[in-house]
Amino acid sequence: MWSSINNVLGAIDDFVWGLPLIILILATGIFLTVRLNGVQFSQLKFAISSIFRKSEDKDGGELSSFKALCTALSATIGTGNIVGVATAIGVGGPGALFWMWLAALLGMATKYAECLLAIHYRQVQADGHILGGPFYTCEKGVGEKWPALGRTLAILFAIFGTMVGLFGIGTFTQINSITSAIETFSQTAAGGALSSVTIGGIGTYSTVVIVSSFILAVIVALVIIGGLKRISSVASVIVPAMAVIYFVLGLFAILCNASQLLPAFEAIFQGAFGFRAVAGGAIGAMFVAMQKGIARGIFSNEAGLGSAPIAASTAKVDHAVQQGIISMTGTFFDTIVICSITGLVIVMSGAWKPELGFSGFGITNAAFQMLLPRIPQVAISFILMVCLILFAFTTILGWDYYSERCIEYLSKGNMTPVKIYRWLYIAAVFIGPYMTISAVWTIADIFNGLMALPNILSLLLLNGVIVKLTDDFFKGQRLYKIGYDFRNNPVTE
Repeated sequence: MWSSINNVLGAIDDFVWGLPLIILILATGIFLTVRLNGVQFSQLKFAISSIFRKSEDKDGGELSSFKALCTALSATIGTGNIVGVATAIGVGGPGALFWMWLAALLGMATKYAECLLAIHYRQVQADGHILGGPFYTCEKGVGEKWPALGRTLAILFAIFGTMVGLFGIGTFTQINSITSAIETFSQTAAGGALSSVTIGGIGTYSTVVIVSSFILAVIVALVIIGGLKRISSVASVIVPAMAVIYFVLGLFAILCNASQLLPAFEAIFQGAFGFRAVAGGAIGAMFVAMQKGIARGIFSNEAGLGSAPIAASTAKVDHAVQQGIISMTGTFFDTIVICSITGLVIVMSGAWKPELGFSGFGITNAAFQMLLPRIPQVAISFILMVCLILFAFTTILGWDYYSERCIEYLSKGNMTPVKIYRWLYIAAVFIGPYMTISAVWTIADIFNGLMALPNILSLLLLNGVIVKLTDDFFKGQRLYKIGYDFRNNPVTE
């Protein structure tokens, strides 16, 4: 059964993530980089220094810039950083990591633009809470000149955003990876096979997977009822801590094997352009590396996807650029820092090679064990398991929030569909472990691509507004001064 499903999903994935979408995503990043004079490079130092900027009473919004960033990072830094990188390199070879880097560097400009627009077009709801994101960017921004197009793009984004949360990044991939990590650690600790249970018509699963999926579903249910402020409170503590732990472990593994670093970079750059192709030719190998690298890169850092702007729109800032510049650092930390650690460890170890038989979390786990042979395998598996659980758990919480906001937009503020969705979300968390790794990641890729389309189109159509707001802030043109209210005096092209 799963073989037929995987074939169908694979065909859809190849169509969605075909050459046109890849070109559109890269071209948008290049276009915005040029239009914004390389803002992701010229203003990176300022962006990082602004992360801990203290919000003022006159600033609109609900959360501090730091908490808004952590809420976005809670959904961004997840299994994509550990398992996503592994699956990309496992299928596309070391060259996939190059395309992840390129997509991230260009994606920083895209993330800046989409989060800036989310602040600019956000809306205060009847009960006083902030709602913003690509749905309002499309409706209010694009819709100013093209009402029908703007509303259509807004609805499509909200629908696909809900599906990404329920069937893609938010549930299946995260819980599948968590239970896989727990199972891998349990097998290492037990030194052999675990007891299993056969579920009729579905498959045979270890009791560890069954029990852990139930426990995690219960914990998720207890947390998501608390809403955004509880999610942001959890994220602002867990996200920095788990990122530092994982970064230190990865950096230690790389430094202990420094002699393999240069050959790893050679393999990455040669693989990116198909120079190491064995079968299928250089062009075919290059395209596979490009496809998997960009798809997994977007899965991980979500640049252009339109999810981060939903959290960014709640930030307490006086000017849209302030949060846009902070939000783009999320892509830098996620891919350029965290994903690079995973990718280099995997390439240096050679654990990605198909003949070794590893997949998903197993690739990353084996890679760390190969590079750190003096540390007990059970200890490495435990550390990676804890990191993955924390990564994935906060992603589950973050994407529930994103999807709920999409539903709130579609239902025009009616919270009944949101409450129903929460239970569907919890159910999806519970069933995630019983799907195959291939099916899980393919479904995520499909909905990611569909969600990105309306968002990217809105960025291209509103590039003039993006440039105008940026110039007002950075070049000190007289339209902007402290206290100037851009929400009541909107900038237009």
